[in-house]
Amino acid sequence: MLLAGDIGGTKTNLALFTNDNGWRDPVDEATFPSGDYPSLETLVQAYLAQQKVSIDHASFGVAGPVVDKQATITNLPWKMDEKDLQDTLRIPSVRLLNDLDAIAHAVPHLDQRDVATINEGQIKPEGAIAVIAPGTGLGEAFLTWNGTSYQAHSSEGGHADFAPANSFELDLLRYLLARFPHVSYERVCSGKGFPNIYAYLKDAGHAIEPDWLADELAHATDKTPVIVKAALDTGTPCDIAVATLNTFVSVLGAEAGNLALKVLATGGVYLGGGIPPRILPYLSGERFMQSFRNKGRLGKLLTTIPVHVILNPKIALLGAALHGFEVTQ
Repeated sequence: MLLAGDIGGTKTNLALFTNDNGWRDPVDEATFPSGDYPSLETLVQAYLAQQKVSIDHASFGVAGPVVDKQATITNLPWKMDEKDLQDTLRIPSVRLLNDLDAIAHAVPHLDQRDVATINEGQIKPEGAIAVIAPGTGLGEAFLTWNGTSYQAHSSEGGHADFAPANSFELDLLRYLLARFPHVSYERVCSGKGFPNIYAYLKDAGHAIEPDWLADELAHATDKTPVIVKAALDTGTPCDIAVATLNTFVSVLGAEAGNLALKVLATGGVYLGGGIPPRILPYLSGERFMQSFRNKGRLGKLLTTIPVHVILNPKIALLGAALHGFEVTQ
């Protein structure tokens, strides 16, 4: 019995898998609000108390860097150690991996039902693959061909310096530098970034905030879903919300293009995380690909790179399970 988990700053998904069912078909799964628990151990114990099964191995994809078998959730005050988890949970083997590493493990196994293609490109067999995932934060990873299969590599590229691509974004950077000691791509291009873009547009006078939206945001624990919903309203889309989403899409396109260049992702770029599937109509428009390929002399190369949106909402959980099965083989 394998216990797999997608451990995020907002929610944690846990599931049980067996060899008979395989990594795509959990025998049980549940979702928990991460902030309601003081530690991963406490959360997992609450889940396993309901299951009453013996776990042979656990594989957890966590939203933060994993170094020397230890991890800290970037947007949650949890500290995790493989040995401590084994001892506390009484599971013989526990592995931690970055959540983008988990997604990357699953990418080579995706099929047509799992993705929406926004740029066909010309895939190069065995070419490197890039993965960028805006959710609560911004995750990045990549895969390289080792001669027989793809090998996943995690990174913390989402915390690299935000680089403005035009004068508007330069002013956005100045605005954020006055409010944060460091402005990374995650400060702009993630669930945490939406309110920052929105605040800049409002305070700089680029768009007017309607009273009804101001009231909704004032009462919202998480402002991002409110902004996205207002932008996606096909009947009466809100101007400031639309401007926020357009800015987000431009920045995401630019950083996806940056990552594609850094790893020479001729095998394709995959957009993961919870946000891209929700804003697929915006990503399918011209704005995203304009920013993606706006790389000067290498712009033509980027037009040949396939770009896909991962639609499967369980991809990080399934990738953690796939990693768990690989480890136990």
